[in-house]
Amino acid sequence: MRSPRERPPWLTAAALTVAVLAVSTSAPLIAFAAAPALAVAFWRNGLAFVALTPITAGPRRAELGALRGRGGLLAVLAGVALALHFATWMPSVQLGSVATATALVATQPVWQGMIAALQGRRPSTAGWVGIGLAVAGTAWATGLDIGVSAQAVLADVLALVGALAAAVYTAFGEGARSRLSTTTYTWVCYGTCAAILLVVCRAAGVELHGYDGRTWAAILALVVGAQLLGHSMFNYALERTSATTVSVLILLEVPGAALLAWAWLGQTPRLVALPGLGLLVLGVAVVVLGGSRERRRATASLADVADPTPR
Repeated sequence: MRSPRERPPWLTAAALTVAVLAVSTSAPLIAFAAAPALAVAFWRNGLAFVALTPITAGPRRAELGALRGRGGLLAVLAGVALALHFATWMPSVQLGSVATATALVATQPVWQGMIAALQGRRPSTAGWVGIGLAVAGTAWATGLDIGVSAQAVLADVLALVGALAAAVYTAFGEGARSRLSTTTYTWVCYGTCAAILLVVCRAAGVELHGYDGRTWAAILALVVGAQLLGHSMFNYALERTSATTVSVLILLEVPGAALLAWAWLGQTPRLVALPGLGLLVLGVAVVVLGGSRERRRATASLADVADPTPR
């Protein structure tokens, strides 16, 4: 068996390419699905939970005892935050544009930096510069939507709440993954998220069935692609590639989703919004790179990007 460092570089490059393509399909598939966003979110997490159950109950069964401790609690709390992430970001994709919703939810590292600042861990100078650029880009993109419609503004707000929830999800997940394997952690997290979304769907009277074949195909593609395959390929690449590289490459989801939405759904990005979206992505990249230098100096854990938030 080859060690991770002995694997051919082209395998890592291929894994990263597949991962970026997989997560880039998420928002267009959500927009395409002829089903309520909350229902799509439930099925996406519920089916992923079912798919991971044989692994958790089999090869990872010995880890189930650890769920009684702090790791299990943190995984459940991460699932709660993930439910809020999906319950806000996925509707934003259907209410607004794919390009804007994907760019706004990509501000997750910015929110993580601000949370760290509130906890007394001040971001580096580069981190503050990146936060400023991202905030300016967000203001540009969302300010333009004020002149479009109230629905577009609501979509922007939901996407930003989804990004904040993703940052909280990552914070809880970092603690949980120090005690649990990624598979066991995601099994608990997805199961908790699905259970919460099921309750919300039932309380809101959201229909969970009766969809056409194309919608079910889109839901299955979300599960196999963005939810399972994207995560697996990013984690595979992390055995050989730096977490910073992976974090920056994840930002390629923004133009990737926009291009797919344009080609597949006919959503042409507004030219006046592109500079704002570009500024936003640049700011996030600066935050990630600045944070990486700071983590190297502090020899901090790389777990915060080992399991990218599913989109």
